[in-house]
Amino acid sequence: MMQLILIGVGAGVVTALLFASVASGALFSIVLFYIAPLPILIAALGWSHWAALIAAVTAAAGLATFLSPFFFITFLIGIGLPAWWLGYLALLGRPEPSAPGGMEWYPAGRIVVWAAILGAGVVILAIPNFGLDEESFRSGLRNVFERMLRAQPRSPADAPLALPGMGDPSKLINFLVAVIPLAGAILATITSLINLYLAARIVHVSGRLKRTWPSLPDMQFPPFVPALTAVAIAGTFLTGILGTVASILAASLTMAYGFLGFAVLHAITRNAKARGILLGVAYAAVIVFGWPILLVAMLGLADAIFNFRGRVAGSPPVPRT
Repeated sequence: MMQLILIGVGAGVVTALLFASVASGALFSIVLFYIAPLPILIAALGWSHWAALIAAVTAAAGLATFLSPFFFITFLIGIGLPAWWLGYLALLGRPEPSAPGGMEWYPAGRIVVWAAILGAGVVILAIPNFGLDEESFRSGLRNVFERMLRAQPRSPADAPLALPGMGDPSKLINFLVAVIPLAGAILATITSLINLYLAARIVHVSGRLKRTWPSLPDMQFPPFVPALTAVAIAGTFLTGILGTVASILAASLTMAYGFLGFAVLHAITRNAKARGILLGVAYAAVIVFGWPILLVAMLGLADAIFNFRGRVAGSPPVPRT
Protein backbone atom coordinates (compact mmCIF):
# COMPACT_ATOMS: atom_id res chain seq x y z
CA MET A 1 0.00 0.00 0.00
CA MET A 2 2.82 2.37 0.86
CA GLN A 3 4.35 1.78 -2.55
CA LEU A 4 1.08 2.74 -4.27
CA ILE A 5 0.91 5.94 -2.22
CA LEU A 6 4.51 6.89 -3.04
CA ILE A 7 4.03 6.12 -6.74
CA GLY A 8 0.78 8.09 -6.78
CA VAL A 9 2.24 11.12 -5.02
CA GLY A 10 5.31 11.10 -7.27
CA ALA A 11 3.21 10.83 -10.42
CA GLY A 12 0.94 13.60 -9.15
CA VAL A 13 3.86 15.95 -8.55
CA VAL A 14 5.18 15.34 -12.08
CA THR A 15 1.69 15.84 -13.53
CA ALA A 16 1.27 19.14 -11.67
CA LEU A 17 4.65 20.38 -12.94
CA LEU A 18 3.77 19.44 -16.53
CA PHE A 19 0.40 21.17 -16.24
CA ALA A 20 1.83 24.31 -14.64
CA SER A 21 4.66 24.59 -17.19
CA VAL A 22 2.30 26.30 -19.61
CA ALA A 23 2.45 29.38 -17.38
CA SER A 24 6.03 29.93 -18.57
CA GLY A 25 4.76 30.92 -22.01
CA ALA A 26 7.44 28.86 -23.78
CA LEU A 27 6.36 27.11 -26.96
CA PHE A 28 7.54 23.69 -25.76
CA SER A 29 5.46 24.10 -22.60
CA ILE A 30 2.35 23.49 -24.71
CA VAL A 31 3.62 19.97 -25.46
CA LEU A 32 4.31 19.43 -21.76
CA PHE A 33 0.82 20.64 -20.90
CA TYR A 34 -0.81 18.12 -23.24
CA ILE A 35 1.17 15.19 -21.83
CA ALA A 36 0.25 16.11 -18.24
CA PRO A 37 -2.06 13.05 -17.91
CA LEU A 38 0.79 10.71 -18.91
CA PRO A 39 2.22 10.12 -15.37
CA ILE A 40 -1.29 9.37 -14.06
CA LEU A 41 -1.82 6.79 -16.80
CA ILE A 42 1.61 5.25 -16.22
CA ALA A 43 0.77 4.90 -12.52
CA ALA A 44 -2.55 3.26 -13.44
CA LEU A 45 -1.19 0.79 -15.98
CA GLY A 46 2.04 0.00 -14.14
CA TRP A 47 0.72 -0.27 -10.59
CA SER A 48 -2.96 0.27 -9.90
CA HIS A 49 -5.84 2.61 -10.61
CA TRP A 50 -5.61 3.53 -6.91
CA ALA A 51 -2.13 4.92 -7.56
CA ALA A 52 -3.58 6.88 -10.48
CA LEU A 53 -6.37 8.27 -8.30
CA ILE A 54 -3.84 9.35 -5.68
CA ALA A 55 -1.80 10.98 -8.47
CA ALA A 56 -4.83 12.89 -9.78
CA VAL A 57 -5.76 14.20 -6.32
CA THR A 58 -2.14 15.05 -5.50
CA ALA A 59 -1.73 17.03 -8.72
CA ALA A 60 -5.01 18.87 -8.15
CA ALA A 61 -4.08 19.69 -4.54
CA GLY A 62 -0.64 20.94 -5.60
CA LEU A 63 -2.07 23.20 -8.31
CA ALA A 64 -4.69 24.52 -5.88
CA THR A 65 -2.01 25.25 -3.27
CA PHE A 66 0.54 26.98 -5.47
CA LEU A 67 -1.62 28.51 -8.22
CA SER A 68 -5.28 28.89 -7.30
CA PRO A 69 -8.00 26.89 -5.49
CA PHE A 70 -9.91 27.11 -8.77
CA PHE A 71 -7.57 24.51 -10.27
CA PHE A 72 -8.53 21.75 -7.82
CA ILE A 73 -11.93 21.02 -9.36
CA THR A 74 -10.92 22.22 -12.82
CA PHE A 75 -7.94 19.89 -13.05
CA LEU A 76 -9.79 16.90 -11.59
CA ILE A 77 -12.70 17.24 -14.02
CA GLY A 78 -10.68 18.19 -17.08
CA ILE A 79 -7.60 15.97 -16.78
CA GLY A 80 -7.19 13.98 -13.55
CA LEU A 81 -10.37 11.92 -13.34
CA PRO A 82 -10.65 11.20 -17.10
CA ALA A 83 -7.05 9.88 -17.08
CA TRP A 84 -7.76 7.78 -13.99
CA TRP A 85 -10.93 6.34 -15.54
CA LEU A 86 -9.24 5.39 -18.82
CA GLY A 87 -6.42 3.75 -16.87
CA TYR A 88 -8.96 1.88 -14.78
CA LEU A 89 -10.79 0.61 -17.87
CA ALA A 90 -7.55 -0.42 -19.58
CA LEU A 91 -6.81 -2.91 -16.77
CA LEU A 92 -10.41 -4.05 -16.32
CA GLY A 93 -10.61 -7.77 -17.05
CA ARG A 94 -12.23 -11.05 -16.13
CA PRO A 95 -11.04 -14.65 -16.23
CA GLU A 96 -11.72 -16.34 -19.57
CA PRO A 97 -9.98 -19.68 -20.24
CA SER A 98 -10.35 -19.37 -24.03
CA ALA A 99 -8.76 -15.88 -24.16
CA PRO A 100 -5.00 -15.30 -24.54
CA GLY A 101 -3.40 -15.45 -21.10
CA GLY A 102 -6.66 -16.68 -19.60
CA MET A 103 -8.06 -13.14 -19.24
CA GLU A 104 -10.60 -11.18 -21.24
CA TRP A 105 -9.67 -7.51 -21.08
CA TYR A 106 -11.85 -4.47 -21.58
CA PRO A 107 -12.00 -3.98 -25.37
CA ALA A 108 -9.87 -1.26 -26.95
CA GLY A 109 -12.83 -0.04 -29.01
CA ARG A 110 -14.85 0.70 -25.90
CA ILE A 111 -11.91 2.63 -24.43
CA VAL A 112 -11.79 4.79 -27.59
CA VAL A 113 -15.52 5.48 -27.26
CA TRP A 114 -15.06 6.37 -23.60
CA ALA A 115 -12.26 8.79 -24.55
CA ALA A 116 -14.63 10.49 -27.00
CA ILE A 117 -17.45 10.73 -24.46
CA LEU A 118 -15.09 12.09 -21.81
CA GLY A 119 -13.62 14.58 -24.30
CA ALA A 120 -17.10 15.87 -25.11
CA GLY A 121 -18.12 15.80 -21.46
CA VAL A 122 -15.21 17.99 -20.35
CA VAL A 123 -16.19 20.69 -22.88
CA ILE A 124 -19.91 20.39 -22.11
CA LEU A 125 -19.28 20.76 -18.38
CA ALA A 126 -17.43 24.01 -19.11
CA ILE A 127 -20.48 25.56 -20.80
CA PRO A 128 -22.09 26.83 -17.54
CA ASN A 129 -18.98 28.94 -16.92
CA PHE A 130 -20.12 31.11 -19.83
CA GLY A 131 -23.89 30.80 -19.63
CA LEU A 132 -26.75 28.33 -19.48
CA ASP A 133 -28.32 29.37 -22.77
CA GLU A 134 -26.97 29.63 -26.30
CA GLU A 135 -26.75 33.41 -26.39
CA SER A 136 -25.01 33.69 -23.01
CA PHE A 137 -22.57 30.92 -23.92
CA ARG A 138 -21.58 32.47 -27.23
CA SER A 139 -21.43 35.94 -25.72
CA GLY A 140 -19.16 34.71 -22.94
CA LEU A 141 -16.86 32.99 -25.43
CA ARG A 142 -16.84 36.09 -27.61
CA ASN A 143 -15.74 38.24 -24.66
CA VAL A 144 -12.93 35.80 -23.83
CA PHE A 145 -11.58 35.77 -27.38
CA GLU A 146 -11.89 39.53 -27.66
CA ARG A 147 -9.82 40.00 -24.49
CA MET A 148 -7.23 37.57 -25.84
CA LEU A 149 -7.00 39.41 -29.15
CA ARG A 150 -6.78 42.78 -27.42
CA ALA A 151 -3.88 41.54 -25.33
CA GLN A 152 -1.77 40.96 -28.45
CA PRO A 153 -1.61 44.54 -29.78
CA ARG A 154 -2.35 45.85 -26.26
CA SER A 155 -5.27 47.88 -27.46
CA PRO A 156 -7.32 49.70 -24.78
CA ALA A 157 -10.53 48.04 -23.61
CA ASP A 158 -12.63 51.07 -24.60
CA ALA A 159 -11.14 51.33 -28.11
CA PRO A 160 -12.52 49.44 -31.14
CA LEU A 161 -10.71 46.15 -31.66
CA ALA A 162 -8.35 46.29 -34.64
CA LEU A 163 -5.86 43.66 -35.75
CA PRO A 164 -3.03 44.28 -38.22
CA GLY A 165 -3.88 43.00 -41.68
CA MET A 166 -7.51 42.19 -40.81
CA GLY A 167 -10.43 44.29 -41.87
CA ASP A 168 -13.12 43.04 -39.51
CA PRO A 169 -11.88 41.20 -36.38
CA SER A 170 -15.45 40.21 -35.50
CA LYS A 171 -15.38 37.61 -38.30
CA LEU A 172 -12.39 35.91 -36.68
CA ILE A 173 -14.07 36.04 -33.26
CA ASN A 174 -17.31 34.54 -34.63
CA PHE A 175 -15.28 31.80 -36.30
CA LEU A 176 -13.50 30.99 -33.04
CA VAL A 177 -16.77 30.95 -31.12
CA ALA A 178 -18.20 28.41 -33.58
CA VAL A 179 -15.12 26.20 -33.88
CA ILE A 180 -13.32 26.18 -30.52
CA PRO A 181 -15.92 24.10 -28.57
CA LEU A 182 -15.81 21.41 -31.27
CA ALA A 183 -12.03 21.59 -31.55
CA GLY A 184 -11.73 21.33 -27.77
CA ALA A 185 -13.71 18.06 -27.72
CA ILE A 186 -11.69 16.66 -30.63
CA LEU A 187 -8.37 17.67 -29.07
CA ALA A 188 -9.36 16.19 -25.69
CA THR A 189 -10.21 12.89 -27.40
CA ILE A 190 -6.94 12.80 -29.34
CA THR A 191 -4.68 13.72 -26.42
CA SER A 192 -6.38 11.22 -24.10
CA LEU A 193 -5.83 8.36 -26.53
CA ILE A 194 -2.27 9.37 -27.41
CA ASN A 195 -1.33 9.63 -23.73
CA LEU A 196 -2.95 6.26 -23.04
CA TYR A 197 -1.03 4.68 -25.92
CA LEU A 198 2.27 6.22 -24.79
CA ALA A 199 1.68 5.12 -21.20
CA ALA A 200 0.86 1.57 -22.32
CA ARG A 201 4.00 1.45 -24.47
CA ILE A 202 6.20 2.72 -21.63
CA VAL A 203 4.73 0.26 -19.12
CA HIS A 204 4.89 -2.56 -21.69
CA VAL A 205 8.59 -1.94 -22.28
CA SER A 206 9.19 -1.94 -18.51
CA GLY A 207 7.52 -5.35 -18.27
CA ARG A 208 4.84 -4.18 -15.83
CA LEU A 209 1.87 -4.18 -18.24
CA LYS A 210 -0.55 -6.84 -16.98
CA ARG A 211 -2.88 -7.06 -19.95
CA THR A 212 -1.97 -8.51 -23.31
CA TRP A 213 -1.44 -5.94 -26.04
CA PRO A 214 -4.67 -5.60 -28.05
CA SER A 215 -4.81 -6.06 -31.81
CA LEU A 216 -5.71 -2.48 -32.71
CA PRO A 217 -6.51 -3.22 -36.40
CA ASP A 218 -9.22 -5.61 -35.15
CA MET A 219 -10.76 -2.98 -32.88
CA GLN A 220 -14.57 -2.87 -32.84
CA PHE A 221 -17.07 -0.37 -31.44
CA PRO A 222 -20.07 -1.39 -29.31
CA PRO A 223 -23.38 -1.71 -31.23
CA PHE A 224 -24.88 1.42 -29.63
CA VAL A 225 -22.21 3.78 -30.96
CA PRO A 226 -23.57 4.22 -34.53
CA ALA A 227 -27.01 5.06 -33.09
CA LEU A 228 -25.49 7.49 -30.59
CA THR A 229 -23.49 9.13 -33.37
CA ALA A 230 -26.59 9.42 -35.58
CA VAL A 231 -28.56 11.02 -32.72
CA ALA A 232 -25.71 13.46 -32.02
CA ILE A 233 -25.46 14.45 -35.70
CA ALA A 234 -29.23 14.89 -35.92
CA GLY A 235 -29.09 17.01 -32.78
CA THR A 236 -26.72 19.48 -34.44
CA PHE A 237 -29.74 20.80 -36.35
CA LEU A 238 -31.41 21.84 -33.10
CA THR A 239 -31.30 25.45 -32.00
CA GLY A 240 -30.12 26.65 -28.63
CA ILE A 241 -27.77 25.03 -26.17
CA LEU A 242 -28.95 21.51 -27.04
CA GLY A 243 -27.66 21.99 -30.57
CA THR A 244 -24.30 23.09 -29.19
CA VAL A 245 -24.10 20.08 -26.88
CA ALA A 246 -25.00 17.74 -29.74
CA SER A 247 -22.38 19.35 -31.98
CA ILE A 248 -19.67 18.84 -29.36
CA LEU A 249 -20.62 15.18 -28.90
CA ALA A 250 -20.84 14.62 -32.66
CA ALA A 251 -17.35 16.11 -33.13
CA SER A 252 -15.74 13.84 -30.51
CA LEU A 253 -17.54 10.73 -31.81
CA THR A 254 -16.46 11.56 -35.36
CA MET A 255 -12.88 11.70 -34.08
CA ALA A 256 -13.40 8.30 -32.46
CA TYR A 257 -14.55 6.94 -35.81
CA GLY A 258 -11.40 8.46 -37.28
CA PHE A 259 -9.36 6.18 -35.00
CA LEU A 260 -11.57 3.25 -36.01
CA GLY A 261 -11.10 4.18 -39.66
CA PHE A 262 -7.32 3.95 -39.28
CA ALA A 263 -7.79 0.55 -37.64
CA VAL A 264 -9.80 -0.53 -40.69
CA LEU A 265 -7.17 0.92 -43.00
CA HIS A 266 -4.42 -1.03 -41.22
CA ALA A 267 -6.48 -4.23 -41.46
CA ILE A 268 -7.49 -4.04 -45.12
CA THR A 269 -3.98 -3.13 -46.30
CA ARG A 270 -2.28 -6.04 -44.55
CA ASN A 271 -1.77 -7.84 -47.87
CA ALA A 272 -1.00 -4.75 -49.95
CA LYS A 273 2.54 -4.55 -51.32
CA ALA A 274 2.52 -0.76 -51.05
CA ARG A 275 1.04 -0.83 -47.52
CA GLY A 276 3.67 1.46 -46.02
CA ILE A 277 3.17 4.08 -48.71
CA LEU A 278 -0.63 3.95 -48.45
CA LEU A 279 -0.62 4.30 -44.68
CA GLY A 280 2.07 6.99 -44.79
CA VAL A 281 0.07 9.06 -47.27
CA ALA A 282 -3.11 8.68 -45.19
CA TYR A 283 -1.44 9.74 -41.96
CA ALA A 284 0.41 12.61 -43.64
CA ALA A 285 -2.78 13.90 -45.28
CA VAL A 286 -4.60 13.95 -41.94
CA ILE A 287 -1.72 15.61 -40.10
CA VAL A 288 -1.07 18.25 -42.78
CA PHE A 289 -4.60 19.07 -43.96
CA GLY A 290 -6.83 17.85 -41.14
CA TRP A 291 -10.05 17.45 -43.11
CA PRO A 292 -9.15 13.98 -44.56
CA ILE A 293 -9.92 12.61 -41.08
CA LEU A 294 -13.57 12.89 -42.16
CA LEU A 295 -12.89 10.41 -44.97
CA VAL A 296 -11.12 8.07 -42.55
CA ALA A 297 -14.06 8.39 -40.12
CA MET A 298 -16.46 7.54 -42.95
CA LEU A 299 -14.38 4.42 -43.61
CA GLY A 300 -14.81 3.45 -39.97
CA LEU A 301 -18.56 4.00 -40.19
CA ALA A 302 -18.84 2.10 -43.47
CA ASP A 303 -16.98 -0.88 -42.02
CA ALA A 304 -19.83 -1.40 -39.56
CA ILE A 305 -22.18 -1.84 -42.54
CA PHE A 306 -20.05 -3.53 -45.20
CA ASN A 307 -17.56 -5.40 -42.97
CA PHE A 308 -14.49 -4.56 -45.06
CA ARG A 309 -12.18 -6.24 -42.56
CA GLY A 310 -14.18 -9.44 -42.62
CA ARG A 311 -14.05 -9.54 -46.41
CA VAL A 312 -10.26 -9.43 -46.51
CA ALA A 313 -9.65 -11.55 -43.43
CA GLY A 314 -9.26 -14.73 -45.48
CA SER A 315 -6.60 -13.31 -47.78
CA PRO A 316 -3.17 -14.93 -47.37
CA PRO A 317 -0.54 -12.66 -45.80
CA VAL A 318 2.24 -11.19 -47.89
CA PRO A 319 5.63 -12.80 -47.06
CA ARG A 320 7.86 -10.34 -45.22
CA THR A 321 11.63 -10.29 -45.48
